[in-house]
Amino acid sequence: MTRIAILGAAGYTALELIKILLRHPEAEIVAVTDLREGQPHVAMIHPSLNGRLDLRVENLSPAEVAARAECVFLCLPHGVSASLVPSLLDGGAKVIDFSADYRLDDPEIFAHWYDQKHGDPERLGKTVYGLPELFREQIIPSRLVANPGCYPTSTILALAPLLKAGLVSPKGIVVDSKSGVSGAGRTPRLTTHYPECNESISAYGIGRHRHTPEIDRFLSMAAGAPVEVVFTPHLVPMDRGILTTTYSRAAGDVTEEKLLDTLREFYADEPFVRVVDHLPGTKDTMGGNYCHLTARVVRGRVLTISCIDNLIKGASGAAAQNFNLLFGYPETTALF
Repeated sequence: MTRIAILGAAGYTALELIKILLRHPEAEIVAVTDLREGQPHVAMIHPSLNGRLDLRVENLSPAEVAARAECVFLCLPHGVSASLVPSLLDGGAKVIDFSADYRLDDPEIFAHWYDQKHGDPERLGKTVYGLPELFREQIIPSRLVANPGCYPTSTILALAPLLKAGLVSPKGIVVDSKSGVSGAGRTPRLTTHYPECNESISAYGIGRHRHTPEIDRFLSMAAGAPVEVVFTPHLVPMDRGILTTTYSRAAGDVTEEKLLDTLREFYADEPFVRVVDHLPGTKDTMGGNYCHLTARVVRGRVLTISCIDNLIKGASGAAAQNFNLLFGYPETTALF
């Protein structure tokens, strides 16, 4: 049995993580934290946990957290995790970080995209990226894992095998993604206010979305050459899910059959990636830890279409997958 603490327990990803871990036969949640006053019961924040998890939300120091827990999940804003990770690791805990604090490899790039100085720059470029389909062997012996972003997960899973096989050019890649409103988090804001986003679809963050350097970095690793994508996210009026369509130039005479065969071979032993013949939709993966993807050739361009649940495979499910790898449990435990 592994003792677990969840920091930043009030958000959507924390709730999904708790629900997954409550199904896990080897997981014991021993602490949940948040900055709210009065130590409310966790069911006061997440009513669906009523009768399922009997804990109060506390405000604990990193040393207190590490003294209780063997594994700490950080569901915290960007910039906060880096201020806590050194103390948590020094206290002997393993850490899975949901934020972007350890996904990039250059403190200057982080500062440019996140408008703040990195608090733990020595670990940038040395922290394993928590996408098991690409980095499983590096994850297993780690003590700190950078959980991937939701948009990058849907993009990298679709394109990495094709770039690695040399079937698409690393130049001129366009990524078009649509996400449900839960991707914006639980904190109220005008753009996610119901009258603003209902019955409407809108682009945002064009040329400046913070997931762009993450996508660039890991697609470049797959391609063995620099990749710079044009990434445009869209907000759509649904609770959850991501649908990502990518557009790349074919490298030579590429057929649809070759693309699908390459994807199927690459993911043949992966429990949570499904290469499908039809065009997938977000309901296909809702509530599960799966990525469904396919590919097409149109006028010399290669299109990939992938979908995930942004809160599961795009966040909490991936974190549970990483937890299983870190502690030697079967990778699919508590996930479906």
